[in-house]
Amino acid sequence: MTVIPMGLALTVLGPGRLELRRWPEVEPGPGDALVDVAYGGICGSDVHYWQRGEVGESVLRDPMVLGHEIVGTVRHAAADGSGPPAGTAVAVHPAQTCDVCPHCLGGRSNLCAELRYLGSAARRPHTQGGFAERLVVPGARLTPVPEGLDLRTAALAEPASVARHALARLVDGVRGRTVLITGAGPIGLLTVALAHLGGAADIIVTDLHPRPLAIARRVGATHTVEAGSDLPPVDVALESAGSPAALAAALRALRPGGTLVQTGQLPSAGVTAPFHLAVTRELSITGSSRFAGDMTDALAVISAHRALFAPIISAEHSPGDAAAALTSAADPATSSKVLLRLG
Repeated sequence: MTVIPMGLALTVLGPGRLELRRWPEVEPGPGDALVDVAYGGICGSDVHYWQRGEVGESVLRDPMVLGHEIVGTVRHAAADGSGPPAGTAVAVHPAQTCDVCPHCLGGRSNLCAELRYLGSAARRPHTQGGFAERLVVPGARLTPVPEGLDLRTAALAEPASVARHALARLVDGVRGRTVLITGAGPIGLLTVALAHLGGAADIIVTDLHPRPLAIARRVGATHTVEAGSDLPPVDVALESAGSPAALAAALRALRPGGTLVQTGQLPSAGVTAPFHLAVTRELSITGSSRFAGDMTDALAVISAHRALFAPIISAEHSPGDAAAALTSAADPATSSKVLLRLG
């Protein structure tokens, strides 16, 4: 079930310390494919490991290959026939789960207690990531990319799956409803695009910076508002900024009977917000963590509407320019989804 990086791989050694380290060649097992990596999307977690050596309670203790948003091409298919054949463009599923617990069997594998995610220091030994030349990957963890969809745009598959999962937490969906999305980072922008395709009547987006708000308008927002400004009443709020102030604004904007989905990673302590409104307005509040299932549906949506999703990618860099790529990804005022071009 393990994904193994090979060849040159972007390895974080500690805060501010990156190295293109050569990882040894490994013989694939019978259920493993060999994938030539093409692109990897930089996530906020990659930036935090590089900047601080930790993400929340996950602390970097050993060298670790970064990256969990990975697409490439199968060089050698799994010998046991599992997974797609050689030559297939694929997205790599970042999660390893037990597949036998109640959560896995009930379709909520993202809640599995044994879950390991690519490029994560949550456990030791750390789970190595996918920013590498090649990966040994269990065939079952490969999702074919639709024919005609370029791998650059397909690199949005993992974060788009996260956004789809957040929208799926809404029992009544978004069709015909007024939706607020706080934070126009990559997840927020993907949520905007998917809510637009899902038939939302109005989509209001808030952010601190003009550039991401401009992109939000390109991908489906009907109104954009500078964070801290007054907001109109909404039916649904998806908080993707991970900001206590954004959470408070979302709660205040919800109409009675509204729903809040929290996708942004809030601080682990010291968060204050007007939660009394959950009682007086009978609000529904739920969290959304990563995603369950494969990435087939997300890739199909991206493929069918690639012109809508393409503006979310702001830049691509070579691995030798990784520090500049991570610096760019860390600045929400000037970038959205930054890619590493690994192929």
